Amino acid sequence: MAERRRGAELEGALLDAAWDELVAVGYAHFTLDGVAARAGTSRPVIHRRWPDKQQLMIAALAHAAARHPVSVPDTGSLRGDILALLRDINATRAHFVTAMSIQLAAYYQETGTTPADLRDRLHAGCPTTLGAVFDRAADRGEIDPERVTDRMKSLPFDLLRHELLTTNTPAADTVLEEIVDTLFLPLVLTSATVVHGKAVH
Repeated sequence: MAERRRGAELEGALLDAAWDELVAVGYAHFTLDGVAARAGTSRPVIHRRWPDKQQLMIAALAHAAARHPVSVPDTGSLRGDILALLRDINATRAHFVTAMSIQLAAYYQETGTTPADLRDRLHAGCPTTLGAVFDRAADRGEIDPERVTDRMKSLPFDLLRHELLTTNTPAADTVLEEIVDTLFLPLVLTSATVVHGKAVH
């Protein structure tokens, strides 16, 4: 007889099932009953923890994201740090990014929110990885923090997200390097900063 799951083990299994169900059917067809069936349990077991499908979906997303935490790189250069972050996201979160945008279309329509709103909700209270990366770049004199805006900081990640959504597959490393070297660094670096062996003016 299988051992009964309890506590954190049960909650983790339920959230794993919720994530798998969300990826399989999308938010429009995502139900507590469907998750219960996938998890081999009953709807009341889930309902006691998450009263509705919105709360369950948010918890499942947070749980899925926590499986692959993005560490703060410290390569000694802004180029190295941003490339390391892009490579990490590309390798571990491509499927998550796709699900956030495609599988949740019905959620955004139902709630009148956007993917950016949902990302803010998931990251509320969490320290920002980008903050540390750009603070170090400013300390090294690579960037002028007064000139580099939040939109400029998010550009490489927005471009990677677009690449993942349009190709439905992880991006080639040459694409990541092009995003950083051709589009991002010339926009944010101070004059005469050395990038990849060449001075940027």
